[in-house]
Amino acid sequence: MDTFERLNYIFETAEQIPFDDSSKIVLMSDCHRGDGSWTDDFSKNQNLYFSALTHYYNKNYTYIEIGDGDELWKYKSLSDIVRIHSNVFWLLSKFFKEKRLYIMYGNHDIVKNNAKFVKNNMYSYFDEREKKLIPLFENIKIHEGLVLRHKITNDKILLVHGHQSDWLNDKMWRLARLLVRFLWKPLESWGVNDPTSAAKNYDKKEAVEKRLIEWVKKKKHILIAGHTHRPMFPEVGELPYFNDGSSVHPRCITAIEISEGNIILVKWQIKTRDDGTMYIGREVLAGPSKLEDYFKELKTERL
Repeated sequence: MDTFERLNYIFETAEQIPFDDSSKIVLMSDCHRGDGSWTDDFSKNQNLYFSALTHYYNKNYTYIEIGDGDELWKYKSLSDIVRIHSNVFWLLSKFFKEKRLYIMYGNHDIVKNNAKFVKNNMYSYFDEREKKLIPLFENIKIHEGLVLRHKITNDKILLVHGHQSDWLNDKMWRLARLLVRFLWKPLESWGVNDPTSAAKNYDKKEAVEKRLIEWVKKKKHILIAGHTHRPMFPEVGELPYFNDGSSVHPRCITAIEISEGNIILVKWQIKTRDDGTMYIGREVLAGPSKLEDYFKELKTERL
């Protein structure tokens, strides 16, 4: 099954999430939460992420994680990741209890496509202080893709991680995981980038994005992905392939917001006031743009 057929299948079978102009949704991906060691790329931005997530929780957003939330190629144990980043999982569990959490898997946490793994590792966690299992995401369903469907116009947005257009990181993910865990992970300490990673290899980014954009062009639907770690926000009139970036950028994290019928690309970073004090702030990188305008353009013959 090639990339086009694979994306078609996901689009046709994915759970649909109804939304309208009153909906508030934030899309994030590629957090790569790790075990707190020196190879944990998430650790340097964990405070940015927790601050942003707190903001979205308090503002009543639905949080959708578009894959690679947890780094399960470098590390074997999800329980270690939950323990180290317990504050993040505590907050995610609050979203979950209020039915405002959706989690998709990417290539680095593709083991979440196994129902047994999810039940054993995500339904609950062992609290070392209380010496018992505590509910975490009880009976959660992990998705390969999701579709946002507008309640009134029935227009649809496909959400996928994006590794489906990356042969090595999809079909050959076990080999890729082996290489990351035993070769590229130790080499990171010497500053060597993994050439098989779409996040670190420019040519691979281009190839992955080209395949995703081709699907948008043929199917006439908006697509939002992650995987490449490169934020993308097309202008109205361009093919609407969006990318939310990642939470492991140097000194910032990025996200896509959907609110009041608009789509916005934002980043969260440490900022400095005139008096020298520092704080975590949100900055708009692109938008807001009306989703309605993208939907209308897709129905013309220009794209």
